[in-house]
Amino acid sequence: MPNFRWSLLAITVTGAFYWGACAWFSREPAVFAPSESSNGHTNVVGYTTTNTLIQIIQTLLDKPGGLVSNDVAPPFVGLDNMPAWEFGVLEMSRDLALAFRTDFSRSQSQSVENSWLKQVSPHLNMDHKRWAMPAAEDEYSAAVQLLIKYRDGLADAANTQNQFYSRADNLRDWLVLVEKRLGSYSQRLSASVGQERLNTDLAGDTAARQSTATSADLLIKTSWLKIDDEFYEARGATWALLHMLKAVEIDFADVLRQKNALVSLQQIIRELEATQQAVWTPMVLNGSGFGVVANHSLVMANYISRANAALLDLNELLAKG
Repeated sequence: MPNFRWSLLAITVTGAFYWGACAWFSREPAVFAPSESSNGHTNVVGYTTTNTLIQIIQTLLDKPGGLVSNDVAPPFVGLDNMPAWEFGVLEMSRDLALAFRTDFSRSQSQSVENSWLKQVSPHLNMDHKRWAMPAAEDEYSAAVQLLIKYRDGLADAANTQNQFYSRADNLRDWLVLVEKRLGSYSQRLSASVGQERLNTDLAGDTAARQSTATSADLLIKTSWLKIDDEFYEARGATWALLHMLKAVEIDFADVLRQKNALVSLQQIIRELEATQQAVWTPMVLNGSGFGVVANHSLVMANYISRANAALLDLNELLAKG
């Protein structure tokens, strides 16, 4: 009997330690202020946005436990929500890094790519679950170093090769990518309770075609095993986007004021701030739309949909304002 008690105590203590470690390493990083972390260079066009992207990637690497998506040892291998959160952050970072390479650093379509930014995307595109050489952390760290070189070059008046062009068309091209990301997250979150919808894939174009025929009525439903993953991926993506748009508010201030679009951007930021409210339950609840139990996915989808609607209006202003 004493041996049984000691065994039970050991199992209890080990379980409590494991649960505590998982809870600690699953803590989401706090929101930071891009304007306060720009080292007094907010007057340098592009510095704040570049520095914000650097900080977002560094947060993935430096938060408690570091990047956990590619860890194969306990307690990290048992984590579920944090890897999904990390992937959401990474997807938004990849989109912004691509925008730096193709739009923000180039004055016209025929201009030459920035040599440092050209190397950033390949590093960031490394599979976040890769742990062998080269490990994902090493690749993302290399991307950070390249971005630091580009950022510091922006603040160097003697370096005319490094440029960030704060233009309405550049900003709009990136926001189109963001629209598609948010639209996808909204649909996937809404599918937590199942969604019957008409097939509108070819709507609006009488000459449109697709590879294979699909049903006129579609049933979209997320597996209950994936509901929390979808929620935390969207939460990570909106966390990253929130910081990016706060940086854009600084670097594109003149453009936004001229287009009378500053308040529209601020409304998007407000909607994204709501997505970062604390989750007060130990798990993502998945009640029916008007049921007794809350549905966290539908709440998140609501905020994202409203942000996306405001984003559409913002793009309209940038195009015609």
